[in-house]
Amino acid sequence: MPYTYYGWISIFMCVCACVCVSSDPLCGRSAQKSSTAAATAAAPLNFLVVGDWGRDGTFNQTLVANEMGIVGTKLNIDYVISTGDNFYESGLTGPDDTQFTTSFSEIYTQESLQTTWYSVLGNHDYRGNATAQLDKELTLRDSRWFCSSTYQLKRELVDVEFFFIDTNPLVESYWKENNKDYKWLLPISREEYITNELKNLSISLEASQAKWKIAVGHHTMRSVGKHGETLELLDQVLPILEANGVDVYINGHDHCLQHIKRSDSPLHFLTSGGGSKAWRGRGANEHKDLGLQFYYDGQGFAAVSMAPSFFHMDFYDISGNILHTLHLSKN
Repeated sequence: MPYTYYGWISIFMCVCACVCVSSDPLCGRSAQKSSTAAATAAAPLNFLVVGDWGRDGTFNQTLVANEMGIVGTKLNIDYVISTGDNFYESGLTGPDDTQFTTSFSEIYTQESLQTTWYSVLGNHDYRGNATAQLDKELTLRDSRWFCSSTYQLKRELVDVEFFFIDTNPLVESYWKENNKDYKWLLPISREEYITNELKNLSISLEASQAKWKIAVGHHTMRSVGKHGETLELLDQVLPILEANGVDVYINGHDHCLQHIKRSDSPLHFLTSGGGSKAWRGRGANEHKDLGLQFYYDGQGFAAVSMAPSFFHMDFYDISGNILHTLHLSKN
């Protein structure tokens, strides 16, 4: 599976002929079968998206994992994308931390989930030793694991390119002198890191000829959840994505499932952060006109099927119900 990535030091869409959106929180497995069957009949790429999960199986993490295994089998998934906050409450202490086993290897045991997990770092991961999750030692412990600070993933058969972003350095409040929760462990300054990351993101997106461009990061851009919008991303990252034809931005951080599409942006903002602890309520943006299409304040995950002509996402709860569907088409 081809990919390119930028390491810690040298850091590193949208012409839609048809957009179909549906939500039905009461639908069950019969709806699940009919919804995905038509969309995925010719899909050469299928993957799951989950975020905010690593709690040693508590807060329904195991139930989410079980349903992911069921859907993963039906779709014959190619891989899983993790939107960060992989290990609570404070990331990993090092590459030998036992929580990697108790929150990952021993939880996602279903056969369909024995595939590559492409992961980004969340803010809780930065509360520990963030570099531990990038250590190749973890891949030796469990061959499914792949995590880097910023990287790209191409699937030429579907004509899609993914751009994985480390959003944590951008959030100013984490790095104030009086905030002792976050640790900057890199050999270059945070300011230099951000400059390099944004420059390389812009160059990579501009050079990409992919029909579909998908950006993945931990923090929200648009959200009515408890955390709400991340202003630094709206100011520094969103203009780069919009200028280079990115179709969707996928994130976690808010512990919910969510779809936002504003009239003033070509992007669809998709939150899959319901991997374990949820039910946190809406935030200060609840009544703000953000173009909210769907919001579920509970545990779950998303499943994506793609072909060169479409992007299809279903949001699932822990009972296997499809709560919301997004279908984008391109000629």
